[in-house]
Amino acid sequence: MHKMMPLLKHTDFPAIRRGKLDTLQINVGYKCNQACFHCHVNASPKRKEMMSRETMETVLEFAKDSRITTVDITGGAPELNPYFREMVTRLRGMGRRVIDRCNLTILEEPGFEDMPAFLADNGVAITASLPCYSEENVNQQRGDGVYAASIRALKKLNALGYGRPGADLELNLVYNPVGPHLPPAQEELQAAYQRELASRHGIEFNQLFTLANMPIARFGSTLVSKGHFYDYMALLRGAHSDDNLSGVMCRNLISVDYRGYVYDCDFNQMLGIPLHAASSSNSQRPRTHLRDLIDYDLEGNPIMVADHCYGCTAGQGSSCGGALQ
Repeated sequence: MHKMMPLLKHTDFPAIRRGKLDTLQINVGYKCNQACFHCHVNASPKRKEMMSRETMETVLEFAKDSRITTVDITGGAPELNPYFREMVTRLRGMGRRVIDRCNLTILEEPGFEDMPAFLADNGVAITASLPCYSEENVNQQRGDGVYAASIRALKKLNALGYGRPGADLELNLVYNPVGPHLPPAQEELQAAYQRELASRHGIEFNQLFTLANMPIARFGSTLVSKGHFYDYMALLRGAHSDDNLSGVMCRNLISVDYRGYVYDCDFNQMLGIPLHAASSSNSQRPRTHLRDLIDYDLEGNPIMVADHCYGCTAGQGSSCGGALQ
C-alpha cells in the first residue's frame, strides 16, 4: 500500500474557513464485511479498530449541543460496532437526525437480520452505497454476489417503507465511478437509476448522491501502482470550480474517528490531517479530541487542506450529500 500524504501535502488549494457547525460525522470503526476497490477508509473484515463505549459517551455528550442537527454514522460497516444500536437510540431520543451509511450487504449477515426493522423503528435515514444499477459494474468494484445481495436488501427496506413516496423513511443511494473518472451529472444519473431499478427490480429510493473517488488510501494506491495518479490529479485540478467552495462539507461538518480525534472531513481523517483549533484547550497538542471541543465554537477556524481537496470541488462538486451544483 502506497503512502499518499507525501504526494498530496504540497498544494495550492484555496484557503477556506468553517461556517456554522451542524453535522457530526462519526466513524465508529474500520471493520467491514466487504473490501471495496474505491474505499477511502481501507475498510475490510480484517480491520480491528472499533469505537469504545467511553468514546461513544463523549460523542453523545457533544451531540447534546443545540447546534448539532444531524449525526452521520459511518465506518467500515457502522452496524458492526457493538454499541451501534445504543448510540442510534440515544441520539434519536435527543431529537437528532441520524444517518446510517450502510453498505446494504451487512443487512444479510448473520445476527443482522432484524437491523432493517430497527432502523425503520428509529426513523434512521439510510445512505446506501450502490455504485451502479448494473450487476457487472457493482460486482467488479465490490466483489461477486454483492449486487444480488444489495438488491435483496433494498427490497427489504422498501417493504418497510424506505424510499416510498409519502413515507418518512429516507433511502438515498451513492454512486462512485469504477475508475479514475469524474461522476456524470447527478440529476441525469439519478433518473437512470430510478428507471432501471424500478423496471428491473421494482425498487424505489429518494435521491442518488454522486461522489468522486478520492486519490487516497486503497484507490489512491491503485492509481500510483498503475501510473494514473498524476493524470487523475490533473483531471481534478482542471475541473476545479470556485463555485463549489461555499458548499463543501467541511464547512459545517466535523469528522470524528473511532478514538474520538477530530478532523475537518473523513478524507483528512484517513490521511491523518487533524483539525486545527488554535483557541481550544488542546492548543499545545498535535491532535484535537472531541472532548476538547465541547462548548467550543469552531466557526471561522481555518480548514486544513491538501491536494486531495480538489476531489470535492471538481466538476459538479462532491460531498457526503452528493453533488454541490
